[in-house]
Amino acid sequence: MRRTLYLIGALLLAHLALLTIRPAGATVADTTDGLDVGIVFDVGGRGDKSFNDGAYQGGERAERELGARVTYIEPGEGSDREAGLRLLAAEGMDLVIGVGFIFTDDVLALAREYPQVRFANVDMSVPLDSTGSPLPLPANLRALKFREEEGSFLVGALAALVGKSKKVGFVGGMDIALIHKFEAGYRAGVEYVCPDCTVIANYAGVTPEAFRNPGRGKEMALAMYNQGVNVIFHASGSTGLGVFEAARTTRKLAIGVDADQYSEAPGFILTSMVKGIDASVVAAVQSVKDGTFTGGVQQFGLAERGVGYVYDDNNRALIPPTVRARLDSLTADIVAGRIVVPSSRPESR
Repeated sequence: MRRTLYLIGALLLAHLALLTIRPAGATVADTTDGLDVGIVFDVGGRGDKSFNDGAYQGGERAERELGARVTYIEPGEGSDREAGLRLLAAEGMDLVIGVGFIFTDDVLALAREYPQVRFANVDMSVPLDSTGSPLPLPANLRALKFREEEGSFLVGALAALVGKSKKVGFVGGMDIALIHKFEAGYRAGVEYVCPDCTVIANYAGVTPEAFRNPGRGKEMALAMYNQGVNVIFHASGSTGLGVFEAARTTRKLAIGVDADQYSEAPGFILTSMVKGIDASVVAAVQSVKDGTFTGGVQQFGLAERGVGYVYDDNNRALIPPTVRARLDSLTADIVAGRIVVPSSRPESR
């Protein structure tokens, strides 16, 4: 049974919403057989054609392939995220998933408060000790992490090889370390195939709202295109929809992120750097079903097919066979360790 709840700031209201679906006195265990999974979306919610939609696709796959029942919660602001996670934990879900690094503190606290409930956090910002080493996570908490820099390296190389300009662009959402990974990989890919190319980068802001500001995205992208940039890669959630609009307006190219975003601007999307967010969700649910769930960090990179780029009938004409072959070679070199992609950007840009 699929359910989507929209939190409006109070745990009580959300609980009452559940009671309208589940009879009073019923529990997860006495509804039907199978796993009960709760997913709380990140800023921007469903319909971002990117990060959250990838998690939703993972939930749908878990329902079809594993027989799970998935409850979705779409939070509003701030404390709504914690309220959503707490609601699902209190309901005794088999697995509770927070989508996005913003959930880190709340998931950590609730995993300790509800040791009998399993949690997973997509893109979790794993706490570090004084030496910079990751701290151990609770046994009931799994961090689902991606090597975004590896996929970004490939689309950076692609942008430089087909852009017909010595300038390429990058639009980030929130100016934080996670998004810096995208920029760092992108820069490295550009510089690897075109040492004299320039990357023009800008960020939409320093708060989570930076991930849902299409107007700001369009403004930044137009400025870059007007400076001679022909290709822009965005890692900015729904802010990137403004980048696509700018690409259509100027008849230049953009690169999507997290999911295949070709349909947002057909003919103007060179490719998308995709993250297997759906696969990470399914893997977490599968491990609960198999009884193999463990806490800790699970990484998804090129070697694990957790990141990559889109190459299909929609964009084949934009990517010459020689360029495709070069990208295949770069992929093999990264997987083999012959190319080590940086995950942080230079101090000076």
